[in-house]
Amino acid sequence: MAKKTLTSLRARATDRSPRTLVIDIGATGIKAALLNDLRRHLGRRRRRETPPSGKPEAVMDIVVELSKRFEPFDRVAVGFPGVIFEGIVKQAPNLAREWQDFNIAEVLQAKLKKPVRVANDADVQGFGAISGTGVELVVTLGTGVGTSLFIDGRLVPNMEMGKDKLRASALKKIGKRRWNKRLGIYIKRLEDIFHFHRLYIGGGNAAYVDVRKLPANVRIVSNQNGLIGGLALWRYASEPSETQPIKQSKSPPAVPKAA
Repeated sequence: MAKKTLTSLRARATDRSPRTLVIDIGATGIKAALLNDLRRHLGRRRRRETPPSGKPEAVMDIVVELSKRFEPFDRVAVGFPGVIFEGIVKQAPNLAREWQDFNIAEVLQAKLKKPVRVANDADVQGFGAISGTGVELVVTLGTGVGTSLFIDGRLVPNMEMGKDKLRASALKKIGKRRWNKRLGIYIKRLEDIFHFHRLYIGGGNAAYVDVRKLPANVRIVSNQNGLIGGLALWRYASEPSETQPIKQSKSPPAVPKAA
């Protein structure tokens, strides 16, 4: 009976937890999921192709369309493939130039009528992957190459240590064997610079990594971390007022410490 009561209490607590809509914007695809605070999916994940133009208006339209499939939700976390400062895009090398200085947090908040927080997509994926102790690096291999650095679970924001020679176009041009050789050199360089305890590799092209050649402290992680990590943008923040929209944090959204 005690076990049944405890299970019931946990279920009720889960039902009351905030419902976070997490959006992972990529150069080729836009993914969305609804999560509770226990990292559990509330419904299935959805994906749409990124518009060929890569322009803000077209991308925002898809995000809004996806969001309607997850209503109701309480707040939104977004991973974006570029440099983000106070909710504003400063660089988006794999999307359209119109993203420069685009206030994605403000625009989405107005469209969705919910508080929104935005961070670099590699930073968000890192929050979903790291252990929270020591020096940890995350590398995402996709259309481009993203990186994030964590020290004892705290993010050094907008860390751009990507390698153009590991982009998807390079993989297609030179083939898997040579690309993996470049990756090995890149990992060694990162280790020489940061002396990391662990390095996590994610992104769509992580599937082409030759895991047999990876050092013991380097491993492949699921791309689901790009969604799960979005919870960290909210977990350690004070709850927003029900009547006042939250303003994008003046501090980078990576200040919180990972669980």
